Amino acid sequence: MPVRCTSSPPPPTHHEPMKESPIFTRTHDLLKWLLPATRKFPRQYRYRNRQAEHLLQADLALAGLRKSLLLCYELDLLSAGQYRHVSELAQEVGRLLGGWRKGQ
Repeated sequence: MPVRCTSSPPPPTHHEPMKESPIFTRTHDLLKWLLPATRKFPRQYRYRNRQAEHLLQADLALAGLRKSLLLCYELDLLSAGQYRHVSELAQEVGRLLGGWRKGQ
C-alpha cells in the first residue's frame, strides 16, 4: 500500500489573518492600510514612502537573519567566534539602517 504524503496547509490568502508573531501581523496591517492610503500623495512624497517601505522591509529581513544566525549557532553550525563576528556585522548594519529610518 503506497504511503500518502500530507501537504502542509496553503499559505494564507489576503482574506485570512496571518498566524505570525504580533510584530509581523501588525506590520502587515500597517502596510495594508498605508499603501492604498498614500497612492494619491504627490509624487515627491510617494517616493519617500517607497523608500521608507524599503527600509522597513530591510529592517524586517535583518531581524529574520538575526534569528536564523542564532539558530545556526544553537545547532552548532557556527562556532562561538563566527557567531560573535557575524552578530557584530549584523548589529552594525542595524545601526546604519536605524539611522536611515530616523532620517525619513
